[in-house]
Amino acid sequence: MAVHVRFLSSHYNPQELSLYRNVLGVIPAILYLAYERQLTLRLAEYRLIKWRLAVGRGLLIAVAQLMLYSALMQLELATVSALGQTIAIFVVLLAIVIYAEKIGIWRWGAIIVGLFGAIMIIRPGSDVFTWHALLPIGAAFCYAASTVTLRSFDKNVSSAVLFLYSALASAFGALILAVGTTTFSPIHSFTDILIILSMSFFGGFGVVLLMYAFRNAPSSVLAPFSYFGLINAFLLGWIFFGEFPIQKLFPGVILIVVAGLIIIWRERKIYVNKE
Repeated sequence: MAVHVRFLSSHYNPQELSLYRNVLGVIPAILYLAYERQLTLRLAEYRLIKWRLAVGRGLLIAVAQLMLYSALMQLELATVSALGQTIAIFVVLLAIVIYAEKIGIWRWGAIIVGLFGAIMIIRPGSDVFTWHALLPIGAAFCYAASTVTLRSFDKNVSSAVLFLYSALASAFGALILAVGTTTFSPIHSFTDILIILSMSFFGGFGVVLLMYAFRNAPSSVLAPFSYFGLINAFLLGWIFFGEFPIQKLFPGVILIVVAGLIIIWRERKIYVNKE
C-alpha cells in the first residue's frame, strides 16, 4: 500500500488518497462479514451497545491514515515504518491512562528506550529535522488508541461487525477531512484507477488479515512478526525508489525494536502466568 501511495503522490494529495482508500476499504469489510457468515440485510444484526466507541475508532483510523499518507509522500518508506513501530509504546501508555493498568520496571524501561530511539531518528533541533517526521508517530498514536479501546467491547462482539463500523466511520471521516481541506484532482489515467483500486484493496485486506490473525492467536505470539514490516519497507523503498536511509535509521531503529520486543516479552509472560 505504501508503494502505491508513493507512486500516486505526483498527481494526488494525501486527503484524496486517504478518501479513496477508506471508501473502497468498505468492500473488504463486507467480504469479511460474508466469510464469517454474518452478512445480512437485517440491520438489527449489526447493532452494537457501544456503537459510539466503534464509530470513534473509525474516525481515529481516518486521522491516522491521513497522517500516514502525508508522511509517505515526504519520508523514506523505511523511516515511516520505523517510526510507526512506536505503536507498541503508545499501546502501553494508553492502557495506563484509559484502564489504569499497572506496569513494572521492564515496560517503563522499554517505553523510555523506545521514545529515545524515535528521538534519535527524528533528531529535533538538528539540520536534518523535519516536522513530517512527527506524522508517523501521530499515526501510531491514533492506531494504538484504536487498538487499546478494543478492550472495552465484550468478547462476544463480532470482529467482522466491529471492522464494518470502523470501515464506514473511517470512510465518513476521510470524506469530511478531504472536503474540508482540499480540492480534488481529476483522475489522470486508467492506470491510476487501477493503482488506486489496488492500493485500497491491499490496505483493506491487510487489516482483515490482521484482525483474523489476532482473533485466532495470542497477540504476544503475533506481535513480533510486525517487525518484518521494517525489512519489507527497507527493501521496497530501495527497489522502487532507490532509498537507503541507513544513517538516518541507525541506531534509533534498534532501540525502537528492542523496546517493542521487551513489551511483547512481558505481555507474553503475563499471559502465560494467567494461563
